[in-house]
Amino acid sequence: MNAPSDLSMKADEVLRVELEVFRREHRDLDDAIRALQERSTADQLTIQRLKKKKLRLKDMISNIEDRLTPDIIA
Repeated sequence: MNAPSDLSMKADEVLRVELEVFRREHRDLDDAIRALQERSTADQLTIQRLKKKKLRLKDMISNIEDRLTPDIIA
């Protein structure tokens, strides 16, 4: 009888791990973009691609945070 609750907890734990991984990758991309921008010979196309990837990660992070946050009916 506790199976659905167990699965829900495991799913939440997996989401939390994914969330932390995505947050770390987002920070790493931010550092990489900053480092490239500081170079005088920075490749603008590479920077643009990294920024788009960073935005996709931000969307994924927001999506997971929304799934982990319970709906509150006021």
